[in-house]
Amino acid sequence: VTGASFVVFNGALKTSSGFLAKSSIVEDGLMVQITRETMEKLRQALRDKKDFKITCGKMDAGNVKEYVDICWVENEEKTNKG
Repeated sequence: VTGASFVVFNGALKTSSGFLAKSSIVEDGLMVQITRETMEKLRQALRDKKDFKITCGKMDAGNVKEYVDICWVENEEKTNKG
């Protein structure tokens, strides 16, 4: 679990790169590089206020994967206040 001050979603990752998606720490935030298709799905999920999971890592990495989960919460009191 990584806490971040901001998140950047970059929809310019090429499918030919061999990655499903890439995540990296940038200053005190998180940058997630995703394909155009994943960006379209993410945008729709945000419009619909639906949870969304992005699987990061190489396509051929087997079971070693990282995930970026976007979750909508009912009670904001349980979230980080900073």
